[in-house]
Amino acid sequence: MSADRSPYSPRSPRRTRVALAGLAAVFLFEMLDNSILNVALPTIGRQLHAGATELQWVTGAYSVVFGGCMLAAGAVADRYGRRRVMLVGLVLLGLASLATAFVSSVEQLVAVRVATGVAAAMTTPGSMALAFRLFDDDDRRVRAMNTISTVGLLGLAIGPTLGGLVLAVAPWQVLLLIDVPIAALAFVGIRIGIVPDDPAGLHRAPVDWAGAALGTATIVLGIVAPTRFADAGTHDSGAWAATVAAVVCGVGFVLRERRAEHPLLDLALVARPLVSSGLAYKAASGLAVAGLGYLVTLHLQLAWGWPPALAAIGMLPQVVVLVGGSAFVGPFVRRVGLERAAWSSAAVVVVGLAVYALLGPAGYGWVALALALVAAGMRVVGVVAGTNVLRGLPEDRTTIGAALVDTASEVTSAIGVAVAGTVLAAVFTGSLTAVPWTAAQGVQFDDAVTIAGCVLTVVSAALVGWATVRSARARRSVVTETTPPARTVG
Repeated sequence: MSADRSPYSPRSPRRTRVALAGLAAVFLFEMLDNSILNVALPTIGRQLHAGATELQWVTGAYSVVFGGCMLAAGAVADRYGRRRVMLVGLVLLGLASLATAFVSSVEQLVAVRVATGVAAAMTTPGSMALAFRLFDDDDRRVRAMNTISTVGLLGLAIGPTLGGLVLAVAPWQVLLLIDVPIAALAFVGIRIGIVPDDPAGLHRAPVDWAGAALGTATIVLGIVAPTRFADAGTHDSGAWAATVAAVVCGVGFVLRERRAEHPLLDLALVARPLVSSGLAYKAASGLAVAGLGYLVTLHLQLAWGWPPALAAIGMLPQVVVLVGGSAFVGPFVRRVGLERAAWSSAAVVVVGLAVYALLGPAGYGWVALALALVAAGMRVVGVVAGTNVLRGLPEDRTTIGAALVDTASEVTSAIGVAVAGTVLAAVFTGSLTAVPWTAAQGVQFDDAVTIAGCVLTVVSAALVGWATVRSARARRSVVTETTPPARTVG
């Protein structure tokens, strides 16, 4: 078999490009969806007579269901076919998006968002797994994943602007109807460009539905609890109840997976150095990026009084680096290798967060530098961490591995926002949105930024350090396995 040919590869370069276009369209949907919808929330609130809590669920329902269903969807895809599950998910995405045209209440819109979250869980992990399996060598895998992520980041960057332009000339429903042609493009690309799953390459064990239920509950509660803490503070009984329930379900999930004859997630696979280090890098990045984004948004608009348009311009260093950095990912990884690229890029994310925590209140120049550093590190680690996880797994477990990567990012992102929000609630007195602030409140906000940023920096740095040690262990084990034993003389 040639270096660039795997059992999943189409038999011509043209079909390879078609396949990558379809997989990129899946990632475009994931990045574009919430970013473009956020712009329309005030309009949706007015037209559907929705309050703040209901509007929060318009976006939150998607994130919670998406994060909660990924492990179960990944397990099903590894058993019944990645291509098949993705195509079914894309049909569901198209139908859910079409249903937006008939929405007349906020409850109906939330139901549509739930269905969209299920579709995303069925398609997004599969896009990474299939991109990985299109090729046999790591260089082409990195290039493929970099191409896919670049398309998605373009959607993230243009989403708010595109949403604003569409709302100027069309009803808000059009923003979700945009998913229909994206789903159609993805369906055609995957249907034509990717060959059907070989039954011999699928995981044959039955699905552990009890484990799937416990895993889903753990992740859902793990996303909801930090969000409640960030919104309502440490005195919220619902947040504590969700936290306790998440811990109980998490312990139950681990016990179930250790005892089940056919576990949903073999914990021994997760413990492999290459897999655990990749997940830790991804978790550190998700924690830092979400916390930084939350704090900087408040910093620019509330602490410094920038209008939303100017604040959007203030975020441009991040957007420019995320989009423009795609050309440097491949050469950088080829030069230093996957393992070194993973730890060094994750370390840059941590350094950028530390710059903001210690120097951000001193002026926008430091904020811009922090945004650029975090974006540069995230641009690389987002590609190589996932690649390393999939490299460390058997071929029949790659989809659930991709689901683990996305789940780690979703959960730690929620935790990052919760840490920042909880520190703000504890340090800042009065209403955060009642501007202008007093001088004392300005000092409190700066103190909260420093405390929250330092806490997130320390935790992220600890994850990166632990992951680096695990990655080194994986490298040593490979060297040991490939080095022939010394001959005995005599």
